[in-house]
Amino acid sequence: MKFPSIFRTNQPRRFQINPRHYDPVREEIDQRTQSIKRELEARGVLESEQKLKEDRGYRHGSSIRGAFTSGSPIKKQPSSVMQSAGLMRTIIFVLLVGGFGGYLYLGPDFFYYVLYLGVSVALLIGLFKLKPKKANE
Repeated sequence: MKFPSIFRTNQPRRFQINPRHYDPVREEIDQRTQSIKRELEARGVLESEQKLKEDRGYRHGSSIRGAFTSGSPIKKQPSSVMQSAGLMRTIIFVLLVGGFGGYLYLGPDFFYYVLYLGVSVALLIGLFKLKPKKANE
């Protein structure tokens, strides 16, 4: 049974090999097919695939290709430092360890000190947000 952890552990990398098989018969068939297509396109009997795509309106490829991965929140990088999961875990860890250490060192009065400190910081932030900005800045 795995215990929950706030830190991510590395998993061992797995060896993955994609086998490649060379089939000379298939290779020859593909080459002949390509040469016959080129001859027919040169004669004008067969239209090229690129021209068919342009006639159908597929100039920029399929509109659904990549639509699921582009909207996925997993692939997006955090836009600010505070959205980073690692930083948030570190902040929570430091607060918990600091709170536990402060409680052991000062006793229950530590939480009152933290409450007063938090309220005073919030008031200072509010004061600086209400302060009018200078015209030349």
